Amino acid sequence: MPRVSKSSSKEYMRNGVTIQPAIPTVGENITVVYDGLLSKSGASHVFARVGFSNNWDNEFDYPLAKTDTGFEATIPVLKSDTLNICFKDCANNWDNNSGMNYSFDITK
Repeated sequence: MPRVSKSSSKEYMRNGVTIQPAIPTVGENITVVYDGLLSKSGASHVFARVGFSNNWDNEFDYPLAKTDTGFEATIPVLKSDTLNICFKDCANNWDNNSGMNYSFDITK
């Protein structure tokens, strides 16, 4: 699974996906902001499916709150080297970055 680089980070932003801080650290909380395909298609509810490592360990669906700029949630960063995220709406439509998901390196 590809990890975020400067070029894919910009592509993620074009897809409406950002995290703050941009480089997550184990033990901190990050804010996931989503204004991508599902949001633009009129979804009323969006969930972030989050997993860690290439195996998607500790997989969990986080409900995102609707904001003026899309949807967002705060999630904890668990001990791992990779954070993976994809998004789904209530109709089970997915935004998984064309099957590649949204993957970010985690610093320790």
